[in-house]
Amino acid sequence: MFGQTVFILWRESVEALLVIGILNSWIGQGGGRALARRYLWGGVAAGIFAAILLALGLMGTGAFLDGEMQDYFQAGLLFAAGGLILHMVLWMRRHGGRMKQDLHEGLDDAARDGHFWAVFLLAAIAVAREGSETVVFLSGVLTGASSADVLPLTGAALVGFTLAVLTYAALQMGGRLLSWRMFFRVSTALLLMLACAIFVNAVGTLVSLGILPYTDPLWDTSWLLDDMSVVGGLIASLTGYRSQPDTVTLATWAVYWAAVYGLLRWQGYQAVRLAEARQ
Repeated sequence: MFGQTVFILWRESVEALLVIGILNSWIGQGGGRALARRYLWGGVAAGIFAAILLALGLMGTGAFLDGEMQDYFQAGLLFAAGGLILHMVLWMRRHGGRMKQDLHEGLDDAARDGHFWAVFLLAAIAVAREGSETVVFLSGVLTGASSADVLPLTGAALVGFTLAVLTYAALQMGGRLLSWRMFFRVSTALLLMLACAIFVNAVGTLVSLGILPYTDPLWDTSWLLDDMSVVGGLIASLTGYRSQPDTVTLATWAVYWAAVYGLLRWQGYQAVRLAEARQ
C-alpha cells in the first residue's frame, strides 16, 4: 500500500501542477491579467474542497455499511479505481500533446471578452478531477487498512507530493533533467501495471465473497520472488504479480492486458484517421 500511495500521489499531483503551471504561465504572458491570478488560486481552492467532500462522502458511505455490504462496496471502489486509471491513460494519450496549446487558445478567447472566470473553472475542474481520482484510487487501494497504517500512509502521501513537486521542477527545466515525453511514457507504463494490480485485488475480493470460484494455484514461483516478502509485496502491489496464481487470477491478467492492447490500438487507429482528415 505504501508504494501505491506514493505513486498515485506523485502522478496525480504532477498532472494537477501541470495544468496550474500552464494557467499561471498564460497569466504571466500578458498585461492586465493580475486579477486572473486570484481566479486561478480560487479555482485551486475550490477543486481541493470538492475532492475533500468526495473523500468525506466515500468515508461516510463505507462506515455506514456493515459486513458483506462493505466488502461489495470495497470491491466496487477497486473496480472504479482501476477503470479511472485506464480512462486517465487514454485521455492523456489523446490530449496531453496539445494541452498547453488548447488551454492557451481557450483562455485567449475568454480574456478578450473579459471572462477571467474561465481561469477559475479550468483550475477548479483540473484540481477537482485529479483530486477526485486520487480519492477514489486511495479509497480502493487502501481498503482494509488498519488504524496502525494511518501514520505510514500519511507519510507515503507526503513523500508522493514532495516527489511530484521535485518532478515538476525538473520537467520545467526544459528537458535538461527530465522531458515531459519521457515522464508520460514511464508513468503511463507504471499506471497500466498499477491498474492491473487493482483489478487483481478487486477480483480477489469477488473470490473471497464466493462470487467467483477459487482453484488451486497453477504454479509456484515463490522460490524466485515471494509476493509475501518485502520486495515481492511491493512489486505485487504495483503490478498485480502473484507467486501462486489461480485460474481466476490468470484470467484477470489475460483479459486486462488484452483489453489494454485493444484500447491502445483502437486509439492509435482513431488518431491516424483524425490526422488524415485534417490534411
